[in-house]
Amino acid sequence: MAKTLAQIQKQIDALQREADAIRNHEKSGVIDRIKEAIAHYGITAAELGFGGRAAKSTPQAGKPKAAAKGAAAGAKPRGAKKGTVPVKYRDDAGNTWTGRGSQPKWFRAALEAGKKPEDFKV
Repeated sequence: MAKTLAQIQKQIDALQREADAIRNHEKSGVIDRIKEAIAHYGITAAELGFGGRAAKSTPQAGKPKAAAKGAAAGAKPRGAKKGTVPVKYRDDAGNTWTGRGSQPKWFRAALEAGKKPEDFKV
């Protein structure tokens, strides 16, 4: 007798619950082994790349870094910090502005005082 779609879906749901239970059981063992290794080697969160700046590490020889899932090779991951932007404007007091974002107070005040943006070009 052929199974109905509802029967197959019920079977899929049961298998998914079983797979989730097995995964959770295996996961707890993996977590325990990781905690043990961290304690044994004195590994810090920064070395793992968590919280703050991560310690620099080099990829293992012959193993290229894997690209982020769904990202093109060589592309920066979402939220990655971009490079610094060169300063475009500077005043005599040492205040600087890259020309991006809102104009800083010192720049606006100078413009209101009759200065021109070209007066501050770097």
